Amino acid sequence: MDKQELGAFLRSRRERLRPEDVGLPSGSRRRTPGLRREEVAVLAYISTEYYVRLEQGRAPRPSGEVLAGIAGALRLTDAESDHLHVLAGTAPSRTGLHRRDVRPSILALLERLPQTAAFVTSAAFEVLAWNDLTAALMEDFSALAPKDRNLARRAFLGPARADAPLYGVSDATEFRHHVVRELRSTLARYPSDPAVTGLISELRDASPEFARLWERHDVQTAPMLTKTFRHPVVGEITVDCDSLTLTDRDQHLVLYSAPPGSPSAEALALLNVLGAGYDENRSVIRR
Repeated sequence: MDKQELGAFLRSRRERLRPEDVGLPSGSRRRTPGLRREEVAVLAYISTEYYVRLEQGRAPRPSGEVLAGIAGALRLTDAESDHLHVLAGTAPSRTGLHRRDVRPSILALLERLPQTAAFVTSAAFEVLAWNDLTAALMEDFSALAPKDRNLARRAFLGPARADAPLYGVSDATEFRHHVVRELRSTLARYPSDPAVTGLISELRDASPEFARLWERHDVQTAPMLTKTFRHPVVGEITVDCDSLTLTDRDQHLVLYSAPPGSPSAEALALLNVLGAGYDENRSVIRR
């Protein structure tokens, strides 16, 4: 049970709700936004004292029934409710370090997808494996030190270019929000992994944007269905985005593809022929 994170998460969810969201009168004497602690306690059918102690990080582990009541009172989504149970220590959680070794079958699969940019990321956004088309579309990760293959670090601390941030993708801002939400969940699963805690500390210290988003305690993620790359050699490429969870190792297989016969599919095919080293001046791809 992570008492401090649990308390902070409950407080952030309580403060985002308006009384009218839960059928209560708003009144005119509220000094702070959100629900009052006693209102949450009433809605969750628990004592105000116990709920206050939960937010203050002083309460013993709540039962599953209590957490269900709180999740309902705070109108938590399924993802937020799952996160609540992880923080409270009432859900199965991984221990130790997140895995970085990729299954051989997945490595072989990457090479069998010539028209799809495919790569594998860890729970901490490290790019662990990739195929040639990924290197041509995004970056030749083999030329980077392992630390520099982290997409979270690249998103917040990478070289800033107003004309082509983060490989020239169209949704750089949305991706940064996605990174913060995912890392919040990753930290709950691996609270003692120095690679995870160190990355988050680094980003909080060095990126005001990350620090601001981190304090929101959001964990709900929205799927990114399409993405447009502004590539310096072949121009704009709009791809379909699919992310498959490799549950046994807590990794993701990310696939970027384009409909057959589309201009973007033709651009991907051209990139596949040209390869990652076609233009030595590709500053957007290699920084």
